[in-house]
Amino acid sequence: MPLSALLDAVAIIVRQAESIVMVVYGSEFVVRGKDDKSPVTEADERAEQLITEALRALTPEIPVIGEEAVAAGVAPQIGERFWLVDPLDGTKEFISRNGEFTVNVALIEQGEPVLGVVGAPAQGRLYGGARGVGAWVEEAGGMRQPIGCRAAPETGLTVVSSRSHGDAAALEAFLAGKPVADTRFAGSSLKLCLLAAGQADLYPRLGPTMEWDIAAGHAVLAAAGGTIVDLQGEPLRYGKPDLRNPHFVASGLCAPAA
Repeated sequence: MPLSALLDAVAIIVRQAESIVMVVYGSEFVVRGKDDKSPVTEADERAEQLITEALRALTPEIPVIGEEAVAAGVAPQIGERFWLVDPLDGTKEFISRNGEFTVNVALIEQGEPVLGVVGAPAQGRLYGGARGVGAWVEEAGGMRQPIGCRAAPETGLTVVSSRSHGDAAALEAFLAGKPVADTRFAGSSLKLCLLAAGQADLYPRLGPTMEWDIAAGHAVLAAAGGTIVDLQGEPLRYGKPDLRNPHFVASGLCAPAA
C-alpha cells in the first residue's frame, strides 16, 4: 500500500481512537500509577486496544509496539518495519483537563519515522505526514491544509518547551547566545506539530522520552521539512533495544543557517 493511502487509513484509525479518548475525558475517570510511577487512565488503555487491533487488520505483517502493552510486559520483537503507538501522550495534561494531549501513531522503517498521525482531539486538530507525501493539518470540519516549516524569522526564534517536564536550568544554558525572541509552553507531541506548522522554530528536549512519545510528531515534522538530531548532531533513530531516546533538538527551521 502506498504511504499516501496508508496515511489516510491511519488518520481514520486515530479519529476513532480520539472518540474513545474524549468519552473518557468527559467522564469521572480513575487515575492509576504504572510501575514507572507515570499515570495511566482508561483512555490510554482503550485507545491503544482499538489502534492495535485496527493496525493489525490493516497491515498484519507489521508488528505493533504500544506504550501500554510494553508497560504490561508485552512487546513484539523490533524489526526493520514496525508501528509505534502512544495512545495518549500527555496523560498529565489529560488529567488536568487543559486539552494539550494527543493520540499518536507512527510507522518506522529501518530506524526512520516515515509516516505519522498526531490527533489533538480536545483542539479539534489532526496532523499527518509521510515521506514523499508532505504534511497537513485537518481541522474539525474535515478540511485539510498543507503545512510546512518556516525560515528563521529576522525577529528571532520561537522556542517551545514542555509544560510538564524538563530542566529549566539546562534549557537556559542550551539557549544561551541564541537569538530567542519568544518561548512557548505546550504539552505532549503538540510541540513538534507547532514546528511542523511553522508556528515555532526550536524544541530542545533535555530530559527523558520514549520512542513512542515523539515518533509520530517526528514523522510529521520531517514531512514538513524539519529535523530531529541528538546533541552530537546525529539524526534520531528508532528501534533501540530499550526504546529510550537520548536528549535531542527538534528544529522547524528550513534555512541552511538553522
